Amino acid sequence: MIDHLTLKVRDIQASIDFYSKALEPLGYVAKAHHEPTIGFGAEDDGAHSDFYLTPSGDGTGSPVTHIAFRAADAATVDAFYRKALAAGGRDNGAPGLRDYHPKYYSAFVLDPDGNNVEAVVDWSGAQG
Repeated sequence: MIDHLTLKVRDIQASIDFYSKALEPLGYVAKAHHEPTIGFGAEDDGAHSDFYLTPSGDGTGSPVTHIAFRAADAATVDAFYRKALAAGGRDNGAPGLRDYHPKYYSAFVLDPDGNNVEAVVDWSGAQG
């Protein structure tokens, strides 16, 4: 159900170096390069990354986390967005296609603590 998670880090290069080495035994490699954000995923022929590192922007790091839940289709993403807003979430990106990858359809809301929560259609084709 979890599609990907993003950590905000103080020093992007130090974190890339650390996670590249630490995740290597688990079969993870750097795959998605959305500079300065880097995505790690299983070492395979697919494009999907499920663990991202991104700079905090101010050099201090941030407790705010990004987590994306995989949805079956666009209608499910739309329903997530509506229900999350009705439950008190704050809009952080209405449902729609994103330019991250072809067919990447998602919606973003901020939870009560400001965490960025996303629902996304499995654009990678990894889901059966």
